[in-house]
Amino acid sequence: MRLMSRKRCRQRQRCRRRIRNCGSVALVAKRENLPGQKDDNYQVVRGISPPDLPEDILRHIHAKMTLRDAARAACASHTFERSWICFPNLTFSPKTLGLNGNASTDVITRDLISKVDQILQNHSGIGVKTLNLDLLECGNIDFSYVESWLHIAVTPGIEELILSPPLVTFSVYNFPCSLLSNGSGNSIQYLELGHCTLHATVGLGCLRSLTRLHMFRVRTSGDELWCLLSNSSALVHLELWYCKEIISLKIPSLQRFRFLDVVQCDSLQEVESNAPNLTKFRYSGLLGQISLGGSLQVKTLRMICPSQTNILCWYAHNLLSIAPNVETLTISSSSETVNTPMLSGKFLHLKHLEILLGGMAAYDYLSLVSFLDASPHLEKFVLAINQHRMEHDSILGGPSHDLRQIREQRYDKLKNVKISGFCSAKSLVELTCHILENTTSLDCLTLDTTSWYLRCSVTKSSKCYPLMDRDSLVEAQKALLAIRRYVLGKVPSMVKLNILEPCSLCHTVEPLM
Repeated sequence: MRLMSRKRCRQRQRCRRRIRNCGSVALVAKRENLPGQKDDNYQVVRGISPPDLPEDILRHIHAKMTLRDAARAACASHTFERSWICFPNLTFSPKTLGLNGNASTDVITRDLISKVDQILQNHSGIGVKTLNLDLLECGNIDFSYVESWLHIAVTPGIEELILSPPLVTFSVYNFPCSLLSNGSGNSIQYLELGHCTLHATVGLGCLRSLTRLHMFRVRTSGDELWCLLSNSSALVHLELWYCKEIISLKIPSLQRFRFLDVVQCDSLQEVESNAPNLTKFRYSGLLGQISLGGSLQVKTLRMICPSQTNILCWYAHNLLSIAPNVETLTISSSSETVNTPMLSGKFLHLKHLEILLGGMAAYDYLSLVSFLDASPHLEKFVLAINQHRMEHDSILGGPSHDLRQIREQRYDKLKNVKISGFCSAKSLVELTCHILENTTSLDCLTLDTTSWYLRCSVTKSSKCYPLMDRDSLVEAQKALLAIRRYVLGKVPSMVKLNILEPCSLCHTVEPLM
């Protein structure tokens, strides 16, 4: 018994030395009331080792674990302990480090600095593939720590770098571009920067492997961004969100570039792309001068302009020169004070058209046939109207023969039509009837009188969100009455008609006579 006791004592001592050698591993692995932690220690004490597999396979298994599981495995195995010092996927955030989310910002910041600092100080810096520093929930942080962490982990071979400094230090932190020189930037494939300043003209290395770049609230100029893009010959995907200091965005002639996404860059006045193979362009914000180099490859175009008027009129005159071969088109306008004119040409490849409109009093919805007439191969048409405070001339009370008739135009490819926010506006009913009378291929017509409200069947609260106000409910009842009077009789028997009305569980309104 004494011999067995001594043997167990030596095993415990070896276990303690192994855990001490792990350094910061124990910090990550430690978690109060964590199920199975005692079992792990018990297995270590008993000398239970991982499966008898080649070390390279075990390292691969270790690399697939989460940070916390990898740290715990390193405490339990010599093999995993050796691979821990070159663990490839380093994702640091209060959640991945198991910090107390209910603690104060200062406590979270202090604990995160302690753990990250110890982990990286014990890391060899070799083999890092992903570094994700998510510091958004932290308070003021000494940027010398961030600099130190970046210089340890950003080494040749790294593939993903994600940096999100604290919100309270928005745009104060200057990202060190010199970090990407000396070969460290050659292997980066994905770069995401948020809430910082980027001066890409100094010390920037060649980012020859970079395929995707995402900037969120980054302070940089158009010239500095041009310098960064010019050093990224393999770039495929660029996202710029809320980068408010860019006035002119110019894309170099990048042969592999396919996707451009610009969201609310408020100072932006010009977008010019010289990339010959750009296929998808998404834009949200103030509409300025846009030139895609006459690219014949742009297939998907999404333009959301929530604070500008008469955008449809602008498209009617300019769309053909921007993307003549577009296949999927989404456009948005807050208000139209003039009717949509005839488009300047034909879109022979357009198959999916979505138009989002704010509620407008004087707009003639029937003028939207100009888009339909210009799209002979259109298969799906979606019209979404915001009903909030909408004013219009209702068709109710007028004679049925008062519906306008315009010249016939056959839509032989159109199969699916959806109108969300359908109301009793006379011109909207006329547009619906025109589509029914001139479409021979229609399979489904959906008329949604509730706009884009979420129904109780899909919300966590089991109630519609937001609840429709009384004016919207009354208008929905008018829309249903208009459908019964003017639309139902024109729907062919082979067309499936879907009529969506306010949820009876969450809304109560007396039907109109």
